[in-house]
Amino acid sequence: MRYTWALALIIITLITSACAIPGSEFPPEKETASTQVPGVAETFTGQAISTDTPSPPVTSSPTATPIATETSTPLPSATPTISLTPDPADPYELYTIEHLANRAYGGGGKLKIEETLAENSYFTRYLFTYPSDGLTIYGFLNTPKEDGSSSRSPAGNTQEMSIGNMPLVIVLHGYIDPLIYDTIDYTTRYADALARKGFLVLHPNLRNYPPSDEGDNFFRVGMAIDVLNLISLVREQAGKPGPLELADPDAIGLWGHSMGGGVSTRVMTVSPDVRAVLLYGSMSGDEQKNFERIFSYFSNGERGLEELAVPPESIQQISPVNYLDRVQAAVSIHHGKADVDVPLAWSLETCRRLRDLDVQVECYAYENQPHTFYGDSDALFMSRMIEFFDRVLRED
Repeated sequence: MRYTWALALIIITLITSACAIPGSEFPPEKETASTQVPGVAETFTGQAISTDTPSPPVTSSPTATPIATETSTPLPSATPTISLTPDPADPYELYTIEHLANRAYGGGGKLKIEETLAENSYFTRYLFTYPSDGLTIYGFLNTPKEDGSSSRSPAGNTQEMSIGNMPLVIVLHGYIDPLIYDTIDYTTRYADALARKGFLVLHPNLRNYPPSDEGDNFFRVGMAIDVLNLISLVREQAGKPGPLELADPDAIGLWGHSMGGGVSTRVMTVSPDVRAVLLYGSMSGDEQKNFERIFSYFSNGERGLEELAVPPESIQQISPVNYLDRVQAAVSIHHGKADVDVPLAWSLETCRRLRDLDVQVECYAYENQPHTFYGDSDALFMSRMIEFFDRVLRED
């Protein structure tokens, strides 16, 4: 009953905003084709595409899993039940940026190798586990080989593979139905591309994605906590005997697509240990926008109502968009102009806000590209991805 007043306000707001989504969240069709992101070096005129997200071509990586697109549904009238157990005086304090920035991470745990998954001439892939706030999180680690061409950067600079000097990138997947998720998911191809260029790559299954444990993920803060714990463990174990002995603790990057981009946005406002962040078709830093979209578009009204029942002032404190002045990393933003799942306007806003704050940021929009790129645009994106991490994480 304590949330009834908030729910009533949210229902009114959502019914109004649901009618405005095509105009307010998405640029109109003609405007989308000509929208320019400040600083874009070049754009693409690609082949005609359908409204479905095509799976990008995969050569030596597993088949990509498409992200489902769902239709909207009317708002239910039932009062949501929020299963929270923090301090009743402020039940949302644990999810705020301020709290996340001031709590401890790592906790003395270790990242452990469970088994070898695959091996080629460029890198070895391992299944790993690590502890995160009492949960066990799984994922895969790509470790480049010293005798592979991965030891040479795109600029042609030979990289010595000695203890403690290899840049590391944490790759975060987007939303997939957990019932069909596999550790080797559609973002594996990006992790593999980085490993072939000499980056140590960690690709965690975010919490609630098997075989990782399930746990509290209100506003997807739990996923961000898992990444923050992982960053802490990397810094603790880098240069020491074990799976992370090659890692440079001062050269950590983040890569996030869609939901993973939203998680990365939260993490980069909290952690001073991340030097480079790439956002690809990213969710917004504004949680009100995110969960209106999740509720009305992505989930047929099955997810997001609990978050939308939170008082607006608390959502403001939870939303990383209001804390971008904390960002210390260089940021690279990429979004398709034909993305019907996550509005291009969200990346435009993030780009503008970061530039206004004098954060080092580059922003690219891609003609005729959906939520997951394909063809020549995908190849250009991959090239820019490698160049960005190489430039930022390998700079002297």
